[in-house]
Amino acid sequence: MMTTGEVSALDWAFLCLEQDTAPMHLGAVAVFAPRRPVRPEKVAGVLAERAQQISRLRLRVRRSWIPPGYASWEELPDFRAQNHVYAHQLPSPGGRGELAVLVAELNAAPLDLNRPLWELHVITGLDGDRFAVLMKMHHALADGRGAVEAGLGLLDGFTPDRASQQTALPADPLLDTVLRAVGRLSRPRRLLGDALSAAGGVPATVLQTVEIASSVVRNMRLPVFDSPLRAGASAPRHVALIPIEQRDIRRIRARHGGTTNDIALTVVTGALRRWLGTRGYPLESRTVRALIPVNHRRRGKSRADNNELSGYLCDLPVGEPDPAVRLQTVRAAMDRNKSSGPLRGPGAFPVLAGLMPSIAHLFAAPVASQAAGLLFDTVITSVPLPDVAVSLDNASLRELYPLAPLAAGHALSIGVTPYRDIVHIGVQANRRAVGDLEKLSEALPHAVAELADLDS
Repeated sequence: MMTTGEVSALDWAFLCLEQDTAPMHLGAVAVFAPRRPVRPEKVAGVLAERAQQISRLRLRVRRSWIPPGYASWEELPDFRAQNHVYAHQLPSPGGRGELAVLVAELNAAPLDLNRPLWELHVITGLDGDRFAVLMKMHHALADGRGAVEAGLGLLDGFTPDRASQQTALPADPLLDTVLRAVGRLSRPRRLLGDALSAAGGVPATVLQTVEIASSVVRNMRLPVFDSPLRAGASAPRHVALIPIEQRDIRRIRARHGGTTNDIALTVVTGALRRWLGTRGYPLESRTVRALIPVNHRRRGKSRADNNELSGYLCDLPVGEPDPAVRLQTVRAAMDRNKSSGPLRGPGAFPVLAGLMPSIAHLFAAPVASQAAGLLFDTVITSVPLPDVAVSLDNASLRELYPLAPLAAGHALSIGVTPYRDIVHIGVQANRRAVGDLEKLSEALPHAVAELADLDS
């Protein structure tokens, strides 16, 4: 076995946060439309062949207790990607609802931390001869961008990476174009980070640590015990896969301004308001605090590097009855976050985790997992993709729904991926706490209509 590098403090934190009832893997559901009936074993074979060539997917975690808390990535010489690819058949013809039920069951199961930290599930039997692929990848192995890069390597026309220590962008021109586009779409401001780097060395790091920690403590709140967004520990999941037309989002942007992400957050705010109202939850002056993960990887860093994550906290105004005011409030909050930058503020606690020694996470992770509800109520992650037509074994990609990890104590996590003509929203819910996920699903298009119908 070949050791390829130390597991970073942040990646180790994700491993320490892992629980059977709160697994820390990312998910994505890709739906493909083939030109002819598909053979699942052929698709599984294509995926396994390509996954075999992706260096990151050959790695597993090797733990060591000397020194305590130390772990490294090691490449398995006898790695067989086919052992990570599974096939499932829905009763035909399966629709989006039936797909979501199976995905919820598959995604609820934790990954085996003694193996390379990913799985692929090929799901056939969808109506129109379509098929789906569920990709599960542990957050220690990749952040959202890293998962996109690995996923691209499985598709037609892309060259899987060839070296885990690669420091330059790949020579494959199509992959190069797509990754630059993803970087442009997701790149936050890094002014503070550059300033700290310019200041140099340990003092800046200490200052940054103290600043983030102080902000986290100041922004903690007492838990609202009757909140529908709180949940006890429970492994079973519900999943909803909701498509929203891009033209509706563009119409709202043209009339009222803001980014696509601002509009998506406002749509989620309106849907949460409607769903909470059906629960009889008092809405007046209420907010739902969302953690918005942010990738702050710098240009020129290796694609095989560890997670480079931070986050913003955004108070979603679910108590505001006017959708136009909700949009203005969300835009203002996100503008303030972007002005401050991703390396400061209470949402930057992943940066703080990356500055801590790995051994500290062994003791801090149980406390941190229970304290998540003191800082935020839900996670809303956006994973943008460039407007490029792609395929798998000549079957066109039509839909792509992200699934964010569901933090301990939380009832919902939400992922948003704009791709081509659709904004894809994937919701993962604690099944015991949320037995009415269909009401939230129905509320999302209603929230879009509220904004689209507003006068300019």
